[in-house]
Amino acid sequence: MLATATPAPRRFVEPVTTTLFVSAVLAGLAADATWEVWARLITPLWVGGPLQPAGLVQSVFGFNDIVLAEAIHGVVGIVFYPLGFLYVARPIARAVLPYLPWWMVGLGFGVGLWVFALFVMAHLIAGLPAFLGFVTLTWASLIGHMLFGLVTAAVIRWREHGDGAVRRG
Repeated sequence: MLATATPAPRRFVEPVTTTLFVSAVLAGLAADATWEVWARLITPLWVGGPLQPAGLVQSVFGFNDIVLAEAIHGVVGIVFYPLGFLYVARPIARAVLPYLPWWMVGLGFGVGLWVFALFVMAHLIAGLPAFLGFVTLTWASLIGHMLFGLVTAAVIRWREHGDGAVRRG
């Protein structure tokens, strides 16, 4: 009789490692760069002005320092949102819809970020109309957040499967 090796079970949530953190930051840098191109270069051609998340940060926290608001948004986008993908969105997708392709998980994550930004932060906390009243800027924001989620998922996938930096069972 031949003994066969049983593959290690896939973890629901990955352990925190330096490699995983680096992957998250690389994903955040790429996704944030994509967001910035969309928000500041492409969106103005569509709606007449850029997406300005720092303005939302200022409204939420009640301060006037635009540099601080940009820094807060940058840190959130580069560090915390990718970690949210790894430790919230992807584990939920694996548990609820385990056969969902990575790119759909990324797009769904982006939609979740959009709901968080324009409903939770802008409406519930800053007191602005829900989803800014569904103006054209709302839809530009949705596309920008979906691009952010897709790029985050793509970089994480590349790090896990493309260059060998992170290997899972």
